[in-house]
Amino acid sequence: MENNSNDQNNPHILMIPYPLQGHVIPFVHLAIKLASNGFAITFINTLFIHHQITRAHSHDGTHDIFSQARKSGLDIRYTTVSDGFPLGFDRSLNHDQFMEGLLHVLPAHIDQLVRDIVEMNPEVSCFVSDTFFVWSSMIANKYNLVNISFWTEPALVFTLYYHMDLLRIHGHFDSADNRKDTIDYIPGVAAIEPKDLMSYLQAADTKTVVHRIIYKAFEDVRKVDFIICNTVQELESETISALQKKHPVFAIGPIFPSGFTKSIVATSLWSESECTQWLNTKPHSSVLYVSFGSYAHASKEDMQEIALGLLVSEVNFIWVLRPDIVSSDETQFLPVDFEENIKGRGLIVPWCCQIDVISHPAIGGFLTHCGWNSILESIWCNIPLLCFPLLTDQFTNRKLVVDDWKIGINLCDNKPITGENVRENIHRLMSGKSSEEWRKNVSGMRNILENALSKDGSSDKNFNQFINDMKVKILKKRIA
Repeated sequence: MENNSNDQNNPHILMIPYPLQGHVIPFVHLAIKLASNGFAITFINTLFIHHQITRAHSHDGTHDIFSQARKSGLDIRYTTVSDGFPLGFDRSLNHDQFMEGLLHVLPAHIDQLVRDIVEMNPEVSCFVSDTFFVWSSMIANKYNLVNISFWTEPALVFTLYYHMDLLRIHGHFDSADNRKDTIDYIPGVAAIEPKDLMSYLQAADTKTVVHRIIYKAFEDVRKVDFIICNTVQELESETISALQKKHPVFAIGPIFPSGFTKSIVATSLWSESECTQWLNTKPHSSVLYVSFGSYAHASKEDMQEIALGLLVSEVNFIWVLRPDIVSSDETQFLPVDFEENIKGRGLIVPWCCQIDVISHPAIGGFLTHCGWNSILESIWCNIPLLCFPLLTDQFTNRKLVVDDWKIGINLCDNKPITGENVRENIHRLMSGKSSEEWRKNVSGMRNILENALSKDGSSDKNFNQFINDMKVKILKKRIA
């Protein structure tokens, strides 16, 4: 599956995303952006992620997801690595076992693969890996590679993990009875409430495999050469400035496919349903898009209350409902006759191309889990948000959306969900008195993103500075 392309003099970068769809997507877009700037790329997916993508797009397992990118002249080679589990192993149902494998088994496979790639391609000079990998420095040092950590979430989330020790010392994390007062001592963060910390920093049990991954990852990230973030300087200026006092940190987001159109590289782990024809029949800004992402799970009770709220709201909607949203062994959870009762104004699909859907003029709001990719994409499309965080960074992302940027509202804000509450908040988002204010705010945010990506905008400058600094570091390593 490897493709050895043309120019041997290009600086050559190895890239490996965390094997979850929300991480793979920005990694793919970054690979294309780097290749468009003259770098040769070798992109490494786990065999399971590769298998899921190729199966979703009706290819056999030998398909190279970057073949179209290479046809357009980009030097991107592609290969896969085993995560240590058989393809048929249910990683969602056996989450902790899978995470233990990423911690203890995957690094040995990566080590062997990187050794083989470096032996075949002596010009390989950089290693871009997800910040959540705990072994990046070990690999980079062993093969004399410039070590680049790619953070796919907001800088706020990064800095809270980075300062876990401060949270622990002050008793807001990992204590028998965590404090509930405002946190106002994290560098670059004016103030944050404990309920807005990531779910893992609110957890009572802090000895889980995910906690061990986070601890090790944020020890390891202190050793990297560069940190690049899928965020925008103007959105998180104080947080980023505080981090830059400790490390070379570059805000280069939002990292989207060129022209914000469907990517030439397949990244979806599920077959995508076509929604455009249905949307074409609906009035401008009349449709609520509902999606809870590719990874987190929700309770059956919450899904039923959301279904009830959608039913009584009488609003048009598209609901992306993964079969495993509750659990991969519980796939029947909607109220009886729900699909019959919403005919004509509701469309339920297992998965779709989100960029295609939310950029359609019929979409007027997004009921979201607050994944970071979804937030950035919504801002770009001027779509206000109804927030229902489920896991990890989503609670902190919600704070940015609702409290700081005022481009959305809470679905329930940690209170129990009821169908009536869902109905009420859908109406507030889509057509209430405050709706225009959220739309105005999101339009202002869109301008910030657009300006950042334009020539000499902050993200454009930061990206060019990062490339220059990386090339200098490559030369130094080669001379040394």
